[in-house]
Amino acid sequence: MATPPCRTVLVTGCSSGIGLAVAVLLARDPQRRYLVLATMRDLSRRGALEAAAGATLGDTCGFCASTSPATPPWPSACSRSRGGRVDVVVNNAGVQRVFDTNVFGVLRLAQALLPQMKRRRSGHIVVVSSVMGLQGVVFNDIYSASKFAVEGLCESLAVQLLQFNVFVSLVEPGPVNTEFERKVLQEVEKSEFPGTDAETLRYFREVYLPASRDVFDTFGQSPQEVAQAIVSVIGAARPPFRTPTNPLYSPLLALRFADPSGNLGVRTFQRLLFDLGPLFHLSLALLRCLTCRCCRRRVTPV
Repeated sequence: MATPPCRTVLVTGCSSGIGLAVAVLLARDPQRRYLVLATMRDLSRRGALEAAAGATLGDTCGFCASTSPATPPWPSACSRSRGGRVDVVVNNAGVQRVFDTNVFGVLRLAQALLPQMKRRRSGHIVVVSSVMGLQGVVFNDIYSASKFAVEGLCESLAVQLLQFNVFVSLVEPGPVNTEFERKVLQEVEKSEFPGTDAETLRYFREVYLPASRDVFDTFGQSPQEVAQAIVSVIGAARPPFRTPTNPLYSPLLALRFADPSGNLGVRTFQRLLFDLGPLFHLSLALLRCLTCRCCRRRVTPV
């Protein structure tokens, strides 16, 4: 039986975190099913990718710069692939200029690559979304809005593109423990936020920030865990439209759909965060204990 040709996968945001992990996992595929085109805005930050890719660099993995938010990276990247062909695109850019990257960046890349996919009647668009595209999170208003927009964009595209045998997949992580997230948290802890009223600022610093640290400690996944979920989606014969990566989030997301009015989810989160803070933190501590690997080892029968 003839071996199927490898698929060209364009991955954005590969200088660190999820993008880097996805690019390396695909490039190291034991069956050599993928040719990876890794892009990043600043090539001076390519060191981590070069180190992680190792011997695959120049073989099953190549990289190039995405020099401008208004210019998709694909023309330069595609020149290195088979006749400019891209079979799968993984949209994973960071959150700088939130709407430009999270929404319009996805749209520009789709507009650039969809014509060739539709002509071939074959292709796959994978977008790294977020649980914040399903459930708004306090003090993450703009980021949540951008992810809600991405979810609507992709769901609309998915319906029409099935007519061309082109799949759209949303991968929805919760908190991911990356260097980028750590730096963002450090920066906001030191920020002054001029113009913000004192009460809101107090809620942000005394309620939200401690809760955010607890949530990351409890639910946070590694970039490698999210990357493995993305690679599984890419390798699926019939790719799913939605793939949440963290099952611990399922009960929280269920609140949103349990009550058509939306009041149950909104009021539950408001009470947990602002009125029942100690219970909220205690619940997270208990959940960390129950899901701790060392705890599971102790209770597993021999």
